[in-house]
Amino acid sequence: MENKMEYKKVDLQDAEQIRKLTSPGRVFWGDEIEYDYHHDEMPDLGVAAPELVVQVLTTEETSAVMRYAFEHNIPVTPRGAGTGLSGGAVAIYGGIILCTEKMNQILEWDLDTMSVVAEPGVLVMQLANEALEQGVFYPPEPGEKTATIGGNVMTNAGGMKAVGYGVTRNYVISMECVLPNGDIMQFGSNVAKNTSGYDIKDLIIGSEGTLCIVTKLRMRVIPQPKVSWTLLVPYPNLEACVGTVPDFINSSLNPTAIEYMPKSLLDDAAQYLNKVMPHKTAEAYLILMFDGVSEEDVERRCDEAAAVCLKHGAEDVFLCNTDERKEAVWSVRGSALEALKASTTDMDECDIVVPRNRIADFSGFADTKMEQYDVRISIQGHAGDGNMHIQLMRDDMDPTLFEKRCPVIMKEFYAKAKEMGGQVSGEHGIGHARAEALETFMGEKMIALYQGIKAVFDEKQILNPGKVIRIKAK
Repeated sequence: MENKMEYKKVDLQDAEQIRKLTSPGRVFWGDEIEYDYHHDEMPDLGVAAPELVVQVLTTEETSAVMRYAFEHNIPVTPRGAGTGLSGGAVAIYGGIILCTEKMNQILEWDLDTMSVVAEPGVLVMQLANEALEQGVFYPPEPGEKTATIGGNVMTNAGGMKAVGYGVTRNYVISMECVLPNGDIMQFGSNVAKNTSGYDIKDLIIGSEGTLCIVTKLRMRVIPQPKVSWTLLVPYPNLEACVGTVPDFINSSLNPTAIEYMPKSLLDDAAQYLNKVMPHKTAEAYLILMFDGVSEEDVERRCDEAAAVCLKHGAEDVFLCNTDERKEAVWSVRGSALEALKASTTDMDECDIVVPRNRIADFSGFADTKMEQYDVRISIQGHAGDGNMHIQLMRDDMDPTLFEKRCPVIMKEFYAKAKEMGGQVSGEHGIGHARAEALETFMGEKMIALYQGIKAVFDEKQILNPGKVIRIKAK
């Protein structure tokens, strides 16, 4: 059972003090706060009203606000663009939302060290596009391109190219952060090799704003791939589709991305975008991307990949080697969540991870739950790393009944994933919506370690309280 901490409620005097520390035009109190700040991209996972919102512009402002909050015991919820899917940026204990969205400048390109210095409010798509203009490449590509880079770091977002290029963690060189007491610290350094002490930087990545607030990031970039082709591969069933994946993981073909989509979702997404796909009658689709230094290299790997797919029962293999064809396929895959939202009245979701060879088994289990509870369920995701995005759609079901059934189904999903050796989340994070599920996966000893780490950083429990680990009644 949770118990609300004895936090100070923000009053007009607090609002005036924070306006002096920042700017009156960027501080909103009470009725001045827009409803968007009450929730993230999944309002059904929680709606809570902050008492004050402050849009900071600098590390120094962030430090001043945190120092004031620390001295007055006011909870602070860090927030970027609010595109999260686990309630991580929702102020469930009220207090202050500290928004870094206006800290959105790319400060430096250092191509000698292949790095870029950016503020946390820079959008992922902005960083990726400017990297291309600089002649380099920023690979992490989560589905939500309007997310901020700070939010990506705090959830260690991955995306569709994680198989070939890794996740956000692999691109963070160093970070400037503000601790809950207002102290400013630097974690990591711009050197090629470092074994100096504990790696606090990697601990902070993925911590969802529960340990500190990132205010500046130095990110790694890499050379641009010269050629990128895509294969769209239809299969008669999901088992054959995902059964192909181990052959790619254990080969030298090095695909950049390995995604899968069921026919129903491909149809929904193509219709949502008004796109014409090269094929649309198969039960399941594998989508493969191959990047390389030359057209000859990529063509060879695509030919070999096609042979692997056909050996595993693929109905055909469609080569997408023009910008138009590649854009059609990847835009359809990228619009899956929005297409599902548009197809239903209400939705709940999670992003469970299982071993790659258990994807078909888990999907089959989900089919039984769909029939048992009469709830439409869609699963798609990253076949290359076992990260499955699972959506439950209400459609015309009674809202109260849907609200009652969703947590029951999710609990069964988490239990099955744990049984298979999986994990709660692959990239969306825990937030507050999945904190209870995390406890069942990790066990008491691991949660106690998490709580100990949290206490070292945040002795007053004021920074994003209730996220990742729940605040327990004393």
